[in-house]
Amino acid sequence: MTILNVQDGVLMLTFPGWERLMVGRAGYSVAVSAVDSVEVLPGWSSEILGWRSGMAISGLRKLGTFRHPDGTRRLVSMTRGLPLLRIRLRDREVGAGFDELLVSNPEAAELAAKLDALARS
Repeated sequence: MTILNVQDGVLMLTFPGWERLMVGRAGYSVAVSAVDSVEVLPGWSSEILGWRSGMAISGLRKLGTFRHPDGTRRLVSMTRGLPLLRIRLRDREVGAGFDELLVSNPEAAELAAKLDALARS
């Protein structure tokens, strides 16, 4: 499972093992100051994510980069049955090419509160 960590003003995602192959990278990091908003969803997002590079196992797992027809570019690691963090970034340039991060995590509420507090300070 994708590991989220917030440390020293940086949000870091680590993609272990086979996830690296699907995402095309071992990790991703962005300054917390680049976070525009954080939202916790109770679970899986059924919205259309767009074209993907990675994998999608219908209703179970989505992992990779997705580009919506409206141009929104997302880094996604969603797992059915876990709360989902939707992290919107201020702009694509500071987000290393991404507008939004969608990441499932059992501690989504705690991580969202931490990110929100750091982004506002």
